Parts: sequence; structure tokens; C-alpha cells
Amino acid sequence: MNERQPVRRPGGRAARVGAAVHRAVTDLICERGYGNFTVGEIAARAGVADSSIYRRWGNLECLLAEVALTRLDAVSPMPDTGSLEGDLRTYAAQVAREITGPDGPAVLHLAIALSSNGQQGLRAADNLRTERMRQLQSMLDRSHDRGEHAPDALDVLDHILAPMYIRVLFDMGPLTSDYIDRLVDRLL
Repeated sequence: MNERQPVRRPGGRAARVGAAVHRAVTDLICERGYGNFTVGEIAARAGVADSSIYRRWGNLECLLAEVALTRLDAVSPMPDTGSLEGDLRTYAAQVAREITGPDGPAVLHLAIALSSNGQQGLRAADNLRTERMRQLQSMLDRSHDRGEHAPDALDVLDHILAPMYIRVLFDMGPLTSDYIDRLVDRLL
């Protein structure tokens, strides 16, 4: 007997629910900060039942980790300008736009908060770091394949991303294109 499997449609109800829940989480983090809202409040704002959130994500930390990962992964795809210098400048500018956008600081605070919230939070923060490093490594591997001398992914993190994150987290001034170019120049 051939049992029919339900067909999942990209952009269907599941996608709409996911987008609404992600938006609700991001809005609540911006308004109240990490740890100052419940699954019930997320569900009410997203217009879904809280049981839908538990069924899909399991718990609040898993949902928050997915939101942070999705937002931080929004920089993808990694640029491919044909040179390491061009890739780094484009990538850094993309990251700067994302983390200084309307929800950027809240997402960065979320990523930090997750790492101090027990075992699940540590796993979520580790997943965020792993994904960011995977992205960087793919760009650096392409550069190496072109015959360019590429720095380590940690060097990119230390010399380009970390200074930008610190500036945003501590409100230490804008991420201008001149500032971003200086960061890339120092690394190269």
C-alpha cells in the first residue's frame, strides 16, 4: 500500500508562520531585550498558538538560536568579486549593513545572551560561530584556489568582524566605508 506523503510547499503556511514568529522574536528583542518575553508573547504577536512554537522549535532557546542564525546568515551568499581584497571589502560592507540595520544590534545582543544561557544556549552560540566561520572559510578557500595568499578565518574575525561588532554593541560610532576599508587594509 502506497501511503501519500504530504507535500511541503516553499512559501506555504509553514513559511508564513516561521516568518511571523521570527519577526515577533526580533521585535520583542528590540523592544525588551533578551530574556524579557515568553513563548506565549511571541505566539500572540505572531498570531499563532504557542503549541505551534513548541512543536516546531521545541523551546525558546532553539527558536532564539534559529532567529539569530538566520539573521546573521543573511549576509550570504559570500561575495565572489574575483579577488580576496574585493571579497573582503564587499563582505565587510554587507556585515556592516546587517549589524547596523534596524534589528542588527538586537541580534548581536541575542547571540551574546545565548552563550550565557546554559547548555542549549552554548550550543546555539557555537552554531552561530561555526556558521560564520564556515562562510568565511568558503571565501578564503576560493581565494587560495585563485593563488592568492589568504589569511586564516580567525584573522578575518579578529581584524574585521570583531572591531565592527564591538563598535555596534557599545555604540562607539558609525561603521563608515572608510573605517571598513581601513580594517581590510590592516588585515591585508
